[in-house]
Amino acid sequence: MNIKDIYKIYSKNYLVDTDTRKIRKNTLFFALKGDNFNGNKFADKALELGAKYAIVDEKEYHLNDKTILVDNVLETLQKLANYHRNELKTTIIGLTGSNGKTTTKELINAVLSKKHNITATIGNLNNHIGVPLTLLSMTPKTEIGIVEMGANHQKEIEFLCSICEPNFGYITNFGKAHLEGFGGIEGVIKGKSELYTYLEKNNNIVFINPDDKIQVEKSENIKTIPFNSSLKFISSNPFVKLSFNSVTIESNLIGKYNYSNIAIACTIGDYFKVSTEEIKEALQNYVPDNNRSQIIKKETNNIILDAYNANPSSMKAALENFETIADKNKTVILGDMFELGKTSLKEHQEIIDFTEKLKFSNLFFVGENFYQTTSNTKLYKTFEDLLYHLKNNPLKHQSILIKGSRGMRLERLLDIIN
Repeated sequence: MNIKDIYKIYSKNYLVDTDTRKIRKNTLFFALKGDNFNGNKFADKALELGAKYAIVDEKEYHLNDKTILVDNVLETLQKLANYHRNELKTTIIGLTGSNGKTTTKELINAVLSKKHNITATIGNLNNHIGVPLTLLSMTPKTEIGIVEMGANHQKEIEFLCSICEPNFGYITNFGKAHLEGFGGIEGVIKGKSELYTYLEKNNNIVFINPDDKIQVEKSENIKTIPFNSSLKFISSNPFVKLSFNSVTIESNLIGKYNYSNIAIACTIGDYFKVSTEEIKEALQNYVPDNNRSQIIKKETNNIILDAYNANPSSMKAALENFETIADKNKTVILGDMFELGKTSLKEHQEIIDFTEKLKFSNLFFVGENFYQTTSNTKLYKTFEDLLYHLKNNPLKHQSILIKGSRGMRLERLLDIIN
């Protein structure tokens, strides 16, 4: 069965699922494979649970006329998503960058949803599976799609662009993320700029931060829309406050580094004819969650929890912002940064050196990478080591920054910090 025929089936309900634990009635089940699972084995289960058809790529699971045998399930999913994207002719905004992708996507979604029917990437489903699933979650009612694209090596953004074919694009920044896969910061710039390459080739439009020299340089041959000229940063102590079209917006996001994320949401909202008052309402009502720059008030401590992810660029930005917060008693708890390859020890040492110069009240560094550095501060090799110390030496009356890579799961500290 070819893609056009599969599309006829899909377009009756616009439903696609890949997990039998979340099967919806009349959905199209794609039996994806992974290192530790084989979705083909669950095709019959998906049909039992209400799937209309199951797409498989192993003959032994081609059970009846409700199973569709293809050469490769993942490639079929990707081709179907691209076919659907072209059938819908929906406006697509492609989004990538080293830091702040998901927050930026959610801010743009909140703003555009005030006027338009929006479909955006759920969570951080931004890879070779997540992007097709995002596209296939769109329906003819979708006016604008926001597609977040993640990458940890070159040519990945290029491939994701070939699937979602964005009309507009925005790169949040070029930072020290996934250095191992990209092969250094120059590789990061080259890899993320694949979005610019696609937009230029197809005569499409890129939004840019005019204060980011790399964005300006890499987009010089493309039609660009810079941040709205009326935008003005006011303060971030701790929440970002700004002026847009002479209206003051008080966000629930901490850190000056979040200003650009808010600024692009204002710029894109204005471009797509969302009123200034609606933009203000959307941004002031947006509250971050999922361990992203959350402020959590405990009995005696105030916590800034930024434990969703970390790399040298975002770590330094968080520390610089934390230093500006008006509080005498400030504690920093930092966990390892991952996927830095050969530069890992150097990057962790630089964060140690940078942090120790800022003169915070208390410093805690945890993880095998930090443990290998040279420091004037006690280092903790494991989370359990740090946990034991904090249980026996509880923090009180502090503002506390907690930041580390997702694999460190530093949000677990919330259970013992009061």
